[in-house]
Amino acid sequence: MSQTRLSRLRILIRERNLDALLVTSLPNIRYLTGFAGSNALLLVLPRTAVFITDQRYRQQSREQVRGARRIIAKASLLEALKEHRLLRRGRVGFEAEHLPYASYRALRRLLPAVTLRPQHGLVEHVALRKDATELALLELAVRVTEQTFVQVLPKLRVGVRELDIAAEITYLHRRLGAEGDAFEPIVASGERGSLPHARPSVRKFRSGDMVTLDFGCTVGGYCADLTRTVAIGRASRRARQAYQAVRDAQEAAIAAMRPGMPAKELDLVARSQLARAGLGRYFSHSLGHGIGLRIHEGPRLAPRSRDFLETGNVVTIEPGVYLPGEFGIRIEDDLLVTEDGCRLLTSVPKELLVL
Repeated sequence: MSQTRLSRLRILIRERNLDALLVTSLPNIRYLTGFAGSNALLLVLPRTAVFITDQRYRQQSREQVRGARRIIAKASLLEALKEHRLLRRGRVGFEAEHLPYASYRALRRLLPAVTLRPQHGLVEHVALRKDATELALLELAVRVTEQTFVQVLPKLRVGVRELDIAAEITYLHRRLGAEGDAFEPIVASGERGSLPHARPSVRKFRSGDMVTLDFGCTVGGYCADLTRTVAIGRASRRARQAYQAVRDAQEAAIAAMRPGMPAKELDLVARSQLARAGLGRYFSHSLGHGIGLRIHEGPRLAPRSRDFLETGNVVTIEPGVYLPGEFGIRIEDDLLVTEDGCRLLTSVPKELLVL
């Protein structure tokens, strides 16, 4: 599997007229080699790849790394490039978004005969289309996330703090077999629900609150992302109407999804549905994003996105409305783009739950 991914990356490297690519992003290194540690470099050359890490990961890298020659650095990882004469000259790409400026300066000093060329999203482009191994891990992450949702629901009651539920989500993720949270859980109740990315607070749930739960776990490095909004005790007529509008917008987008479709067009489907319900101005973020080894990756489903949907993409669809001082509602699912449309990966109910 690593060789297949590296082969696809080498095609892009040749197309960019590069002699090599230095990969410094740890998620990208994990994608290409399987290594899950916290310190590594990967040099991708025309016919081989060289993985560099430090002494702490000697055994782990032996067990995990596939498709690359391993080097255990004696000093810094960048200095190992010079010590082992891996790069003497030529055009070498580097990940512009992931290489710190200090490291860039060190590379120029260590490799003065090498021409460094910034690159954007090469590995990420290869990773847009998920293979069978990735999809299996994504689906496992989704299952654990859903089990967490089911088990946390009975704990949502009047007087419980948002922070308590966030802590319970994190605990359940681990208890149910995940590596951990894919991101800090969002638990937002009542008027705080109008903040799309509200951090959990000491606010206690009250009767009549709409509560937004947005969370996901990682399994094998791959992320799930699920959002449901529930009501505590009762739901007002206004909240029920808004909830139905959000659900209709999400279902319209899911029905419209197809490979080759401009991502901004799919965003417009949901946005137009909410506008018809008189709630368009309260939808303040993009419709969704890709997920994989990162919780946010391409394609980006947004009004100004230049991305197109491709078979094999795994994306979120998460319309929402946020009424300042009142409540917020968001419904989010994970989907696989297929040859004839899409397949829903998440399966927990979307009916409004009143707890």
